[in-house]
Amino acid sequence: MRRSWIAVVAALAGAILLMPACRLVGPNYKPPAAPVPDLWHQELSEQLHKRQLDLQAWWTTLTDPLLEDLIRQARDNNLTTKQALSVIRESRLRRAVVNRNLQPAVDISGSYTRAKSSAQDPLFSKLPNGSPTPFNLYNAGFDVSWEADVFGHVRRSVEAADAGVGASIETYRDVLVTLFSEVARNYVDLRTFQQRIVYAESNIKLQSESLKLAKSRFESGLTGRLDLEQAQSNLSNTKSVLPSLLLGQEVVLNQLALLLSVQPGTLPRDLVRSAPIPAPPDDVAVGLPVNLLRQRPDIRRAERILALETARIGIATADLYPRFGLVGDLGVATTNLSRFGGAGAFGITPFFRWNIFNRGRIRDTIKAQEEVTQQALFSYENTVLFALAGAESAIVAFREEKRRLEALREAVAATERATGLVRTLYDTGLTDFQNVLDTERTLFLQQDQLAVSEGQVTKNLISLYKALGGGWSAATGPPEAQPMRPNEESKADFGVDPES
Repeated sequence: MRRSWIAVVAALAGAILLMPACRLVGPNYKPPAAPVPDLWHQELSEQLHKRQLDLQAWWTTLTDPLLEDLIRQARDNNLTTKQALSVIRESRLRRAVVNRNLQPAVDISGSYTRAKSSAQDPLFSKLPNGSPTPFNLYNAGFDVSWEADVFGHVRRSVEAADAGVGASIETYRDVLVTLFSEVARNYVDLRTFQQRIVYAESNIKLQSESLKLAKSRFESGLTGRLDLEQAQSNLSNTKSVLPSLLLGQEVVLNQLALLLSVQPGTLPRDLVRSAPIPAPPDDVAVGLPVNLLRQRPDIRRAERILALETARIGIATADLYPRFGLVGDLGVATTNLSRFGGAGAFGITPFFRWNIFNRGRIRDTIKAQEEVTQQALFSYENTVLFALAGAESAIVAFREEKRRLEALREAVAATERATGLVRTLYDTGLTDFQNVLDTERTLFLQQDQLAVSEGQVTKNLISLYKALGGGWSAATGPPEAQPMRPNEESKADFGVDPES
């Protein structure tokens, strides 16, 4: 009899174990189709080509070792990057928690009781001596519970957790893309301010010489006081620009310190020394629009969020169906430890639960989740359009600023020649001082615009690389960094991103 009972329980348990393969309710996720054009809408210039570029370390195309070192420091030290890595670790741990719901839960329990019943207890009233004696009760055992994932409630939860891990990885990659571009942009801003300061100081020197010349001619009685006052006004106006440029340089240095997560004033001294603005390469490869789907982290994150919301439809749908499982216990209970080995007991209880009277609420929950999933799809499609628009705009900005830069270079060269000519003419009395002033003012203005344009061309190239999703590679994934204690220095290798 006992053997047949055990066989029935084992058969039932085996049937439940095989049931997870029966059905996985809810929609199976399929990546959305995101139509993108075959070619860029904007015409590419002679410097922009359709061939694919390795965007992982695009900053190396600027051939500036100090910039490369700053980006390495930002990658290793930036606190926002470390926070994004912590989010990845959290999401992976939460996925592990959900995944463990597929396994049985086992609890170990034990107890000791010293007890004595009342003499008035009917169970002891008929004892020969009429009085119960104290006794010890020992309990120990295992409690096991397991729910079969018949309709995929847990498996859909694991699927959603997997998508959540993917979304956190793409967030980390997006942080890298933004961080690297911001470091490069601020570095270019710094070099731009320094070049503008060089031009300002050069023009201050030039205008100081003009002031001396005007003063000499005034003292010699060759000109009136007007030339002298105008020369002083022109010089003072140029000097007034210098403090704002020095302030801008300091603000950018502090911004770089923030991006590198270091205290202001601790940056390398080479940053303070004036250096040329990094120039873009002669040829820039932009690839094709379809590459955005693979390279832009924001698009990839939006796709993972869509996968997550789709899996949640299955989680909600599984509540329409019954749940099956087993509850068991194995243990001992005895009043005499010497007879502990023969005091075993066990129990196995198959069960099912079916929330059959709340189907209306469950169906409304499913419909609400379907709407959330539809919203995620709209968000994905909008992200693709936003990426395309940003890349197209970046292409135009780089192309047109290059043209403006060439025109400014020609204008500066012509004005520099004109400055020398007008000074000679003024020395010989063939022109008035107003022409000297106008030419010097124009030269300073054009040189300042030239420096700004040189920096803007490089910043537009940086924006283009950012719009293309540059700064990480699918060949590697986020580092498997161990959790860090507060204020503990990370020893992980924060190399540019990998596939999880």
